[in-house]
Amino acid sequence: MLETSNIQELISIYVVPWAINIVMALAIFVIGRWVARILLNVVDKMLNKADMDPILINFVHSILNALLLLVIIIASLDQLGVDTTSFIALIGAAGLAVGLALQGSLQNFAAGVLLIVFRPFRVGDFVEAAGTSGVVEVIGIFTTTMKTGDNREIIVPNGAIYNGTITNYSARETRRVDMVFGIGYDDDIRKAKELLQSILDADDRVLKEPAPLIAVAELADSSVNFNVRPWVKSADYWGVMFDVTEKVKLTFDDNGISIPYPQMDLHINKPE
Repeated sequence: MLETSNIQELISIYVVPWAINIVMALAIFVIGRWVARILLNVVDKMLNKADMDPILINFVHSILNALLLLVIIIASLDQLGVDTTSFIALIGAAGLAVGLALQGSLQNFAAGVLLIVFRPFRVGDFVEAAGTSGVVEVIGIFTTTMKTGDNREIIVPNGAIYNGTITNYSARETRRVDMVFGIGYDDDIRKAKELLQSILDADDRVLKEPAPLIAVAELADSSVNFNVRPWVKSADYWGVMFDVTEKVKLTFDDNGISIPYPQMDLHINKPE
C-alpha cells in the first residue's frame, strides 16, 4: 500500500494542478461568455442605432456569437493543456474546404450582405434586376423574392442581382411617362398639339412642374410623330399611360385627326 506521504505527493503533483486548471478553464469559459454577451449587446445597439436592416442585425449577431464562442472554447482548452495549434489548423482546413464547396452560395451570401447594407432597393420597391422585374417582397441573405405584375413569385440569387444592372422604378417620387403619338401628314399639326395639351391639362395626376413636353419629334414614313412626356407620381405611372393613350385615340377620332398605320404604294406598269 502507498504511504500517506506518497499519496499526498501524488495529489500535490497531479490532482491539484489538474483541479486548478479545470477551475481556471471553467472560469475562462463563464467569464468569456459573460463578456461575449456584453459585446453582443453593444454591437446590437450600435447596429440598431445605425438603422440597419433587422435581417443583417440578426445575422451579424449569430456570426459574432459563434466566433466569440469558438475563441472562448479554444482559450479554455489551452488552459487545460490541450494543444490548440492543431485544432486551429483543423478548423482552418475545414473552413477552406467548405468555402470551396460552397463558392456559389458564398457569392450569393456576400451579395446579400451588400444589398442589405447599401440598400439599392427596399421591400415594396418595383425593380428590374437579373432579367426580372417585379415588386420586392423579401431580401434574404442568399436570395431575393419578387412578385411580378401577374402575381408570380420569382426567387433570384443575390449574386445575379448585385453583379448586374439594377433599375429601381420606385426610388424617386416622380417619373416621366414617355409616349409617342402619330398623325397623318394631311392633318393639322397645331390642332393635334392643342388636343394633346388639353388631354394632359384635364388629368389631375399630371404634374404642373416639371411641365409636360409635347413636341414634334419625327417626320416618319407614314406619320408625323409627337413625343408626349408628362411627369407624374411614380404610383400613377401606368394609370396615366393607359388613360392618356385611350383618350388620345378617342379625342383624335372625334376631331377628325387620323392615326395612320404603315402603308405601301404599289405602282404597276401595264405592258403596252
